[in-house]
Amino acid sequence: MKSKLWSAFAAATTLAFAGCGQTSDSPADTPTSGEITISVDESFKPIVETQVNTYEGIYKRADITDNYKSEGEVVKDLLNDSVRVAILSRELTKEEVAVVEAKKRVPRTTKLAIDAVAIIVNRNNPDSLLTVAELESIFKGNTSSWTQLNKNSKLKDITIVFDNNNSGTARYVKDSLLAGKALPKNTFAASSHKDLIDYVEENENALGVIGVNWISDFDDSTVVGFQKRIKVVGVSADPNPRTTESYYQPFQAYIAQGTYPLRRYLYIINTTGRAGLGTGFASFIAGDKGQRIILKSGLVPATMPVRVVGIQ
Repeated sequence: MKSKLWSAFAAATTLAFAGCGQTSDSPADTPTSGEITISVDESFKPIVETQVNTYEGIYKRADITDNYKSEGEVVKDLLNDSVRVAILSRELTKEEVAVVEAKKRVPRTTKLAIDAVAIIVNRNNPDSLLTVAELESIFKGNTSSWTQLNKNSKLKDITIVFDNNNSGTARYVKDSLLAGKALPKNTFAASSHKDLIDYVEENENALGVIGVNWISDFDDSTVVGFQKRIKVVGVSADPNPRTTESYYQPFQAYIAQGTYPLRRYLYIINTTGRAGLGTGFASFIAGDKGQRIILKSGLVPATMPVRVVGIQ
């Protein structure tokens, strides 16, 4: 009888583990071990890749598959339950939260950093200083030629280039500069951030819109290479700036002080609802080590002070 009871117990235990997808060889799902897939806005690929590699380097039994997509696709993955963790530049809307909660899940949102959107132009373009008002006019289609900004310009019609039609940068411009209206007909989308930089480098009339994370880490040789190929525009919130000192590039100090006007935030949204690997990774990025990585990348950490040094 005891032998039969023990056999039945062993069989039941085996079935339970099989149903949970666990095997003796796979690590348990804890804050520092297991397997998880996350969706990430591709604007933040450089910084998130560093975070994932660092986390997996510290915790050898953690396996994070990071997929980089447009913002719209990332939100779609979160809503259809394809992933339980997402990183993007906005919080979920009330309607999106309702969809998640209908699946008996609670979205937990953590602010990770202050980010910015950078405007880039061809290195031969003499117009490297623009006001927010001028950018609004360009994105509304009212200003369609470089000669409207500078009568002496030898350049022709402006070509606006984003990384993706459904990207977070395109959504940011529409929300913050266009009040939700559509972008003009002279707007195009590259297939990736690298293709966007290639296009701006090769076309004098181009005006590119890119996440600053792709050009902010000067310790990254790839970023340094990008910087040599294009020109980053200085932007002024003053509609009538009197001097060039009113224009700011998206450097870390200016983002932190709020003097660079095209700022946005970086969030991680976790719907796992338990203390598993997703929660552990979210806590890591929001914690001391993760915030130091953000600081080094050129973005502004959400929970660490940034020291600004003035040199006379």
